[in-house]
Amino acid sequence: MNPVVVRNVKIGEGIPKICVPIVGVTREEILAAGARIREIGADVAEWRADWYEDVFHLEKTRETAGLLRQTLGDLPLLFTFRTSKEGGEKAMETEAYVRLNQEMAESGSVDLVDAELFTGDEEVRQIVKTAHQCGVKVIASNHDFHKTPDKEELLKRLCKMQELGADIPKIAVMPQNKKDVLTLLAATEEMTSVYADRPVITMSMAGTGVLSRLCGEVFGSALTFGAAGKASAPGQMAVEDLKTALELLHKSL
Repeated sequence: MNPVVVRNVKIGEGIPKICVPIVGVTREEILAAGARIREIGADVAEWRADWYEDVFHLEKTRETAGLLRQTLGDLPLLFTFRTSKEGGEKAMETEAYVRLNQEMAESGSVDLVDAELFTGDEEVRQIVKTAHQCGVKVIASNHDFHKTPDKEELLKRLCKMQELGADIPKIAVMPQNKKDVLTLLAATEEMTSVYADRPVITMSMAGTGVLSRLCGEVFGSALTFGAAGKASAPGQMAVEDLKTALELLHKSL
């Protein structure tokens, strides 16, 4: 499996990388969060732009992305508009969603964009094509905040993301019990050992699934999400605790 290299970070090699979301509403909050993330030693910053009050104004969003790029220095930046149907803060029409991601890829300010799998095959391909033309990587994603699909369905979705050209397939699911966490981990292991030729990201959410955020190096998830302030999803640990746990596990492997 070849790692995905973003600036100086190799996703899919060694200890799982730590991504910290930015969930500010105003430009000032976003830039302040970016400065904190740079200080704490995260590997990747994710701008959750669905929280941003001016996200529907493309020019303002591009300007904010440019300022955030300056704030982060050489820290890789993932741009994500998480739609309300997948747990995000706002809804957006499909055409506008595709255009927003294309605009951000073309902006020169972001290193990765997130394309939700169920936006549609052709729409995801459009985002991937534009991003790759601009040297930007794509994380194709799917989030289920209600349940954990069976292993076969998880594998089907992850393989579909790979087929559509995403650089990193990602799936996050909600466990109803401990067996659901095992299902997610089993799917991750099978995906990485049998089907994947690129890094994958998986997680089981909430407290029940927190183990999945720690054991990526064992089962094959290349990146995990930690919080520096407000969490963007249930079960995110503080970055400092997450980093300690990942390093301890790495030493024992």
